[in-house]
Amino acid sequence: MSLSNLGPGGVHSPLWRWVVERVWRLEHAFERSRAAARPEDDTRIRIFLVMGFFGLCFVGVSLGAGWSALFSRAGQGGGYAQGVEGARGDVVDRNGKLLAVDLAHYALYVDPREVWDAKETRAALGRALPQVPAKRLDKAVFGDHRAFVLGGLTPDEKDAIFNLGLPGVTFEEQERRMYPLGPTAAHLIGFVDSGGKGLAGAERALDDPIRKAAGGEGGPTQLSIDLRVQAALEDELRKAAEEFTPKGAVGLVTNVHTGEILGMASWPDYDANKAGEATDDQRLNRAAASVYEMGSTFKAFTVAIGLDTGVATAASTFDAREPYKLGYRTIHDYHATRAVLNLVEVFQHSSNIGTAMLAERVGGQRLSQYFTNLGLTKPAKVELQESARPLTPRKWDQDTVASTSFGHGMNISPLALAQAMNALLNGGEMRPLTIRKLPPGVRPEGRRVLSEHTSAEMLKIMRANVVPGEGGSGGKADVPGLSVGGKTGTGEKYDPAIRRYNHQRQVSSFAATFPTDGPLEADRYFVLILLDEPKGNANSFGFSTGGWVAAPAAGRVIERIAPFLGVKRKTELVTIANSPKNAAPEAGL
Repeated sequence: MSLSNLGPGGVHSPLWRWVVERVWRLEHAFERSRAAARPEDDTRIRIFLVMGFFGLCFVGVSLGAGWSALFSRAGQGGGYAQGVEGARGDVVDRNGKLLAVDLAHYALYVDPREVWDAKETRAALGRALPQVPAKRLDKAVFGDHRAFVLGGLTPDEKDAIFNLGLPGVTFEEQERRMYPLGPTAAHLIGFVDSGGKGLAGAERALDDPIRKAAGGEGGPTQLSIDLRVQAALEDELRKAAEEFTPKGAVGLVTNVHTGEILGMASWPDYDANKAGEATDDQRLNRAAASVYEMGSTFKAFTVAIGLDTGVATAASTFDAREPYKLGYRTIHDYHATRAVLNLVEVFQHSSNIGTAMLAERVGGQRLSQYFTNLGLTKPAKVELQESARPLTPRKWDQDTVASTSFGHGMNISPLALAQAMNALLNGGEMRPLTIRKLPPGVRPEGRRVLSEHTSAEMLKIMRANVVPGEGGSGGKADVPGLSVGGKTGTGEKYDPAIRRYNHQRQVSSFAATFPTDGPLEADRYFVLILLDEPKGNANSFGFSTGGWVAAPAAGRVIERIAPFLGVKRKTELVTIANSPKNAAPEAGL
């Protein structure tokens, strides 16, 4: 049926009625033009109609494109499908220094069907690519199909082969993850697989934001570490490892108020660009994925708990003149003072007897609850998925109370130790650790686990343990003017072969903080140096305890990083004659 037969009265929609009327008039206009013998009018009308139709189409397309550009999410980087598959954004340190980046590399292929002179091509590629096995080249050049030869070529390497002018030799661009600083912070940064998926460290923990950054969303992923702090920490840890030849070693630097990890080192290390060539031992992140009996560094927690529960004060005394029997254990001091000690002296002399007496006063139920509140019975709260679960006692009897009070019977990661130490030193608030930089001035809300008074007392006690001439076990970590405090730790390792603790196998550490002076809210940092089974030497008089092998390294780290963290030295009197550095040799636990 034609439109002219419909008539305007047969259509109910006003808009459709208007369209029908216009078409009706246009059709009659054609008829009038033919009747008046004026074909030129007929032609003009048809041209006008065609132009109008295409004009409407153009307006529609323009409006659609404008709507998409202004209001749709296309092109806004809302997903990483818009970039190259597997592409990742840059990773930088807290100051914007590049840690990881995608760089264009090339894969080389040979299509023998396009090769002009197979022998010449084979010889040229052999000279240019000596690292490629001869059999692979032979198969590629003399085979029947296009074959992959080598990937990961840099632009310069690709150009050198391209300039040989070999027909049949082609290249395909591919993104490759690069770590400009190689082994520096490798355990924290991590690495990816060939498809661009994060497998370890920050690359795995922050996989999603790093991928989104490749599409232009959010900019580079900024980590909490400071490369200057990291470099100093790694250097001093490596020196200590070379001197005392341990199985492994750990270094940590944290901001106690924010939980930011400013430096994290695990020795031995590896080159993140060649992660596949590293051994499992080299790739192991000992700071996060290994657990240890931390020894006497745990005495800091026991002393803090004793103060916080009110069962002791700094002036409380403990009779350490004879070994102490608690449960099934008879407890001895490594260096027996055979004296009555106040709480500060118990800490300074690292007395197992005094610490066990304090823990008995606290009681197993309260001691275990405080350990839980301090995060010592769970994996450290941090983005790193390597964060290891601790080994904790099944029951809290007297024997367990005695053991855990001085760091035996519980195995925790260095990160868990750092997290709990932060709470001791920041005013008593528990905050998670983080590998991401926080905005300047931001301190996350924490959960109170100790009183501010307890935290202030612990800063004083830890400082007294390092002050030269005071007889503390941490004197070798002192840095004049920086008010360093800390606690030594020497945990003997349980040996299944002999079914007891082995005095020759130790985990030796020093847990330090600086500066200890100033108000609780002042900037403050925690430093940990840990050596797994170090060996004493002439410089340490044969000792391999924390005071001899870890405390000096911690002091050197603090001295080097203080300027980067804005901590200025203060003038103070230093007593040289009574300094532990010049006193008769004594092994600090």
